[in-house]
Amino acid sequence: MDFYLTEPIGPFHTGPRSVNTFTTKQDVTPSPVPVILAGRLRPGSKIHVHAQGDYSTTGTPNLTLGFWFGTRALAITGDIALSSVIVTATATAWPWRMEWDGLCTGVGVAGSLLGQGKIQLGSALTTFNAEVPIPITQALRTVAIDTTIERALGVSATWSASSASNNITVNDLQVQILN
Repeated sequence: MDFYLTEPIGPFHTGPRSVNTFTTKQDVTPSPVPVILAGRLRPGSKIHVHAQGDYSTTGTPNLTLGFWFGTRALAITGDIALSSVIVTATATAWPWRMEWDGLCTGVGVAGSLLGQGKIQLGSALTTFNAEVPIPITQALRTVAIDTTIERALGVSATWSASSASNNITVNDLQVQILN
């Protein structure tokens, strides 16, 4: 008889991480990054990923947020879900939150995840813009992932303009396996 549990995936970070002054996709995950061990996923495993934090800008740069998978050494090898390009307004510590739920539909070197989620970006300190689905197309909901090796999961961000004022902070990242 199978026994089903919710398993939080560690290791667990103990504080936020802030990153600024970049224009290419960056890992912005607090350390240490959660890692799903090799062989841990099985067909039917469900994964829930949740992150939240705040962002600040100078002017109106574009921002793309997402969830990535890769190595424990923080090499991003694929995207679980990316937002569309978001046009921001001048912001100071405005909140954001992002969630993704997926299903493991295949395991092995040619494993796969099927999922979707949502992102909310603050439009002020006390309000959010409308929720926007992630990923941005139906085709991107299926992700190829090798489940035979350990996989770190994290948060990525990309700014359209480099500035010390274009800052993204991740206060919390939670990864859970439900099966």
